[in-house]
Amino acid sequence: MTAGRRLALAAGGALAARAGLAAAAVLDAGPAGARWQRTNYARRPVTLLGGPVLAAAATGTAIAGAPAGQRVAAALVGTVSGLVGGYDDLAGARPEQAADKGLAGHLAALRAGRISAGAVKVAGIGAAAAVAAVLTRRGAGGSALVDGVLTTGLVAGTANLLNLLDLRPGRAGKAAVGLAVAGVGGPAGGLAAGPLGAALGVLPADLGEQVMLGDCGANAVGALLGLRLAALPGRPVRIALLGVVTALTLASEKISFTRVIESTPGLRELDRLGRRPA
Repeated sequence: MTAGRRLALAAGGALAARAGLAAAAVLDAGPAGARWQRTNYARRPVTLLGGPVLAAAATGTAIAGAPAGQRVAAALVGTVSGLVGGYDDLAGARPEQAADKGLAGHLAALRAGRISAGAVKVAGIGAAAAVAAVLTRRGAGGSALVDGVLTTGLVAGTANLLNLLDLRPGRAGKAAVGLAVAGVGGPAGGLAAGPLGAALGVLPADLGEQVMLGDCGANAVGALLGLRLAALPGRPVRIALLGVVTALTLASEKISFTRVIESTPGLRELDRLGRRPA
């Protein structure tokens, strides 16, 4: 894919995102927008409609830019992750699910005989990632099985990791931009070009605390970028990346990412860049 084609995909993603935000602003002003409204960490009102906007723009442009053998997989992981993430955004806000957060919370709900919205989301994204691994399989036998496990883990794990970062305005968006920039080259770079533009298109509204990405947006763009990571040719690189994603996910159960970022020079300044003071 030429550089011009990648640029066009990025521009298309950004334009789709800006058009979606304009439509979301109209919806947010009416009765239908009420269920998407939340209060953020600084107690400012925001709408979660930025999530569906990002999910739709990123998925549509990822499909357009993906290599032929990965288009169906991109459509699947982007759409399913966005839908189940949106379900968690809405159903997970119910009072009875307030404690069902993180892996420990979902497991506690299952032990109590309840299926949390987050567990539905995890199952949906995991299933979509596994099917995507089959759709994009390489070779046969044991080698294909290993690659399938790596693809499943990278798609589902990156989707979850981006969502874990969505605790401050722009944090998950900046991570998505960074991952997309790193993945925009190579034969499968078209997978990341559109999501890069879409993330950049939504980022100003996210930083300005007008919208939140929520589970819908963060999971969808994370799954698509995870699919791009899974397309890397070197298996050792993919194993290392999955190890990093897994380690960070497990660490999040015990360590506050916000506390670590705030106490680390460089990360702290990058995290606050463009953000309104609390």
